[in-house]
Formats: sequence, C-alpha cells, structure tokens
Amino acid sequence: MEVPKPRRGWISLYAAAFVLMLISAVVFVVASLGRLESVSLLRVSAWISGAAIVLAVASVLAPRRG
Repeated sequence: MEVPKPRRGWISLYAAAFVLMLISAVVFVVASLGRLESVSLLRVSAWISGAAIVLAVASVLAPRRG
C-alpha cells in the first residue's frame, strides 16, 4: 500500500506571480517610452520580474493546506 504524496501547488501564489509579471511589463513599457533616459525603471522592472519568478517557483513547491 502506497502512502499518498502531499499535494503541491498554490493557485493564489501563481496568480500573484502572474500579476507581478504584468506589472513588470507595464513598468518596462513606461521605461521604453521614456527612451531609456534612466536605468532605474529598468531595474525596478527586473526586480519585479525576479520576484514573480520566485513566487511562481514557490507556488509549485509549496505544499497545499488541507
């Protein structure tokens, strides 16, 4: 008899990662419309994208409750 594996994955974390990627895209577009005079918006976009990647990985690895 096999012991059932704990279920993994949180849809809410995955949705939050998706929203962060959308925000990152908006920041990137705003930076590109400003003709990239400042790199700060690009850095903000990169940090938001990184946070989205971390949340997406966490959404897959985190065990479900209940």
